[in-house]
Amino acid sequence: MKMYDISVTLSESIPTWPGDRGAEFKKLLELSKGGMANVTAIKMSAHTGTHVDAPCHFLKDGDSVEKLSLEVLIGKAVVVEVLDAALITKEILKGANIPPNTERLLVKTRNSQEWASGATEFIEDYVAISADGAEYLVEQGVKLVGVDYFSVAPFDCLVATHQILLKAEVVILEGIDLTEVSPGAYTLYCLPIKIAGSDGAPARAILVEQS
Repeated sequence: MKMYDISVTLSESIPTWPGDRGAEFKKLLELSKGGMANVTAIKMSAHTGTHVDAPCHFLKDGDSVEKLSLEVLIGKAVVVEVLDAALITKEILKGANIPPNTERLLVKTRNSQEWASGATEFIEDYVAISADGAEYLVEQGVKLVGVDYFSVAPFDCLVATHQILLKAEVVILEGIDLTEVSPGAYTLYCLPIKIAGSDGAPARAILVEQS
């Protein structure tokens, strides 16, 4: 059984959304300074690094993150690769060989090169899913979609893709690292932090190869 950690390592140098709070880690106690233990305080946006979006991120009456279904966050998943795409449209998805009845779909793009290179600066021309691509995923019965950068939607058109997916109760997983992952079938384990009333939460996400 081979396991892939597709979570981005949180650090103070990780890229963050423009205007968002970057990750900040402060030592409250340190053994090296005479403290009885090491204790770290964390400040950051709920959408830092690998994270999930809750419906209330873009929907006024949407549920918050602690209400997301564990049955959707854990289960069989398919990874597809569209390395030449600048935008993941309906046509791109139709040609991506997505198996019928796929419920959890992770899309590997050229974005993953950012993680491979150890990037620290945010890029605006990341590959994301268009509105018609989101509609297609809903039509196909996808219940979770994961992308390898910080937004499932294009930088200059954030609302439509998010609203289409979230209104259909599709769980959005953003900021995954698929650098070492090949297309195929896996089991996904994605566990966001259970934060009351939050519009999102950092998550640890792993893929396990299906035997």
